[in-house]
Formats: sequence, C-alpha cells, structure tokens
Amino acid sequence: MDERSRYVKLTKDQTTLEEDIKPGELNQPIQVPQLDVKKCMECGQPLPESYAPPADEPWMTGIFGCAEDRDSCLTGLFCPCVLFGRNVESLNEDTPWTGPCICHAIFIEGGIALATATAVFNGLIDPGTSFLIFESLFFTWWMCGIYTGQVRQSLQKNYHLKNSPADPCCVHCCLHWCALCQEHREMKGRLSESIASEMTLVNAPPVQEMKSTDEKKSPEASSSDSNEHTDLQIQAL
Repeated sequence: MDERSRYVKLTKDQTTLEEDIKPGELNQPIQVPQLDVKKCMECGQPLPESYAPPADEPWMTGIFGCAEDRDSCLTGLFCPCVLFGRNVESLNEDTPWTGPCICHAIFIEGGIALATATAVFNGLIDPGTSFLIFESLFFTWWMCGIYTGQVRQSLQKNYHLKNSPADPCCVHCCLHWCALCQEHREMKGRLSESIASEMTLVNAPPVQEMKSTDEKKSPEASSSDSNEHTDLQIQAL
C-alpha cells in the first residue's frame, strides 16, 4: 500500500513571500514572554508574578544580643559607619564598603554632632533657628532609617527572615545600633554555616604494606616441571 506524502509542493506562483530569506535568518532565537517566568527551585514548576517567598525564618540572635559578638558590638558602638559599610559589602559584593560608610558618617554621625552642638549652644542660638535645626535633623534621621531599613529588608529577602521585632525601617529608626549588630551577626552566622556545609570530611586511606607474593620454587618442583616438558615425544605423520 502506497503512502501519500505529507508534504505539499508549491510552485513559484503560489509562494507569498515578499522578501527573500537571508541565510541564517531563520536560526535566530525567538523570545517568548510567556516562557520567561519564575520557577520553583525544588520542583521546577512556574510561579505566578505575585509570588513572594515566605518570610518565616527566625533570626539567629535577638535584637538585644549585641554582647554575643564582642567585635561587632565594639565596632557598632564606636564606629557604626564602618559596621554599616561592611554589612552592605557582604550583601552586595560589587559595592565597596567605603561608599556606604562615608554616607553613614555624614548623615547620621554628622547629624548627631550637629544636634549635640545645637543643644549645648541653645542659649546662644535663636529658638526659631534651633527648632528648624532639630526638625531638619529629625527628617534626616527618618530618611536614613528608610535607607538603612532597605538594607535590612534585602537581608531578610536573602534568608527569608521575618520582621522582628518590627518593620525594618522602624527597627532602624528606634534601635539603629542594635539592628546593625544583629545584621552583622546574622550574616556572619549564615556564612559560617554555608562554609561548614560545603566542607566534607575525608578520611585518610589505610596504611598499605607491600608483601612479596613470589615464592621461590624448590629444586624438586623445578625438576618435576622440567621432566614434564621433556616427556614430550615427536611422532611422524
């Protein structure tokens, strides 16, 4: 039984191509927006656009556990700008710690110094001017809390941490130094855990001893072997 061809042969008049196809034009990749979707890391199923990973992981240390890490506690107390720069650099390796450190020193440490000077020389400064200074410093402090809160929020997204004890911006506005120390301890603890999980314990191979297995044959055995070979007879065909 003859099978009919599934291909249809078109003549030159039946083709509807307006332009000639250049060599390699049909081999270009095609981007399909429906296929560019987020997928689950475990099962590979596509996820909706509004999907957000659950933030239910607890923090390794509490907000008031500054004494658990002495180095970060002293750095956050005397040089919080340096600790903030290190935290930003740990989250984003492309960003050097010097930039965030300088911004933190100008706006936060500089604002605290200006507020202290205004309070000391309160009698020498006009009350209206002092009120404007304190109001501007309060606004600057709130804006810095939003910026540092975004860094804390990025840390929470990376490790799926929940808001503890409150929203990241509120935590930095009310407990800025404690939040810096907690974030540093969290990243330090997560990094040590990841390094420990990647390390594998390799046991040393057992000591091997070389033993000679070749045994010298006795003269009697060698003579018997020679006799076996000499017993061969040649017969004429």
